[in-house]
Amino acid sequence: MKGQRRESRRRLVHGLLLWALLCVAIAAEGPDPMLDAAGFGLQSVPRMALAAVAVIAGGRRPELAVALLLPFGPWRFEHGLATSDLVWPLALPGVKIFPFAPALSFVMGYAYLCGRRPAPPRSAVAVFAVVTLAGAGLVVVRGSGPGLWITMVSGLLGAYVLPYAAGQVRRRLLQQRERAELSVAAQARLRERARIARDMHDSLGHDLALIAVRAAGLELSPGLDTAQVRAAGELRVAAADATERLRQIIGLLGDDAGPAPLTPVGEDVAGLVERARASGMAITLRLDGGPAPGLAHAVVQEGLTNAAKHAPGAAVTVEVSPSRVSVRNGPSRGRPVAVPGGLGLAGLRERARLAGGVLTAAPRQGGFELTVELP
Repeated sequence: MKGQRRESRRRLVHGLLLWALLCVAIAAEGPDPMLDAAGFGLQSVPRMALAAVAVIAGGRRPELAVALLLPFGPWRFEHGLATSDLVWPLALPGVKIFPFAPALSFVMGYAYLCGRRPAPPRSAVAVFAVVTLAGAGLVVVRGSGPGLWITMVSGLLGAYVLPYAAGQVRRRLLQQRERAELSVAAQARLRERARIARDMHDSLGHDLALIAVRAAGLELSPGLDTAQVRAAGELRVAAADATERLRQIIGLLGDDAGPAPLTPVGEDVAGLVERARASGMAITLRLDGGPAPGLAHAVVQEGLTNAAKHAPGAAVTVEVSPSRVSVRNGPSRGRPVAVPGGLGLAGLRERARLAGGVLTAAPRQGGFELTVELP
């Protein structure tokens, strides 16, 4: 409510100020009230009342203000912003170009608003048709000379057509900027959706792979009966199926969203390795001793996830230095718990590129090695 009242007061003050300025322009064009009070009352006061109606109507419908301000148009053919002597093809000395009067500037302002605001096209065309007919009729009354036609046409162009065209251009530029801002916001939402998808793939995929590793270990445990071994196998298969469904969902979320930005390291590499060890993976961790790069957590997580899914039971070696992160696993000792073709390596390759590094992933000595070299 307070905002609406404040806006109403602002519009009222704006309208009163505009009407006062228009009254000053009307008074400047008419008789001097100190020397000819009767003439001022008969000529200027009615025009001021008409200006008040135009200001009220023009707040929402500027084309109505243009129609009401028709008496203030460029009809003083004896005045002009420029005077030209046209020699060819007609000898027309002293032709006035764009007849101008003080109140005409307000007409031009409302013509600009007609183009600036999305007014109904029919009403704008009707108003400009009336203005054109009024100018043509005035020329005919005054003698239809070529010089008068030139003056009238230049006045219509300067007072109505050009301001309206400027308003149209301004409106389209604002619309283009608004569409660009909406497009930027949409792209930001898509990038955020892709980032969430990447994080889901990295974290949930890693946890599901560790669950599958634990289930595979239970299948080989000698202390379980047949039903328990079958349950462990079903758990391993369920984890593999969940991993595949997760990959498909992440693919849908990440479509056309572009690469995800780098995400900060959530937990250190040592903690990540300890969690994987607790799940039954045999991991050797080698830390250089210097600061680990910000990409180390993502690389190690992806490498351990792939080793758990595609090479269960294999020995894994993790090496981390300030300029190099490597995860290498030996030959698999069990059945893979997931099908190949996930999105992890693709997303990690893009992260490495954005960080100025290079990712390589290839088989090595019967196993597989994932390495990221950083500058």
